[in-house]
Amino acid sequence: MILKKILGLTVAACLLNIATSYGQENFPAVAIKSTSGRSVDFAKLIGDTKDTAIIVSFWATWCVPCVTELDNISDLYKEWQAKLPFKFLAISIDDARTSQRVKPFVTGKGWPFEIYLDVNHDLKRAFNINDVPYTLVIKNNKVVYQHVGYVAGNEEELFEKIKAL
Repeated sequence: MILKKILGLTVAACLLNIATSYGQENFPAVAIKSTSGRSVDFAKLIGDTKDTAIIVSFWATWCVPCVTELDNISDLYKEWQAKLPFKFLAISIDDARTSQRVKPFVTGKGWPFEIYLDVNHDLKRAFNINDVPYTLVIKNNKVVYQHVGYVAGNEEELFEKIKAL
């Protein structure tokens, strides 16, 4: 009986978490930094593009699946932009020890999208993200899609989600 109640409470908590994450209309006012060191309020960054789909990808230089995903998206980025305009934000969660690597790493990769740093992991915590790569799609100030991890082909699934919006 007690086990049944605990299971019921766990399921209710999970459903509440899902409901709040998908119905989020006020994004966290967390300061992240551009690769040039400029502080940017994430909520304002998202708020400026209400009717445009925004892909937010949390990644790190040490995360092989993250880099593979961003390389593959970079290869398709121009083609996708020509078909359907959207905004792509890649937010590094490299900490203070490895964040110095981000700018030269991105420059070497030649990624065409906007890169930001969440060195203190404030934004990562605000979205309750535990693993990377973690991708969010936001449209009209709501999270409409979330995905964790990466396998080859996920970028096509992501583009299909954007087209369906």
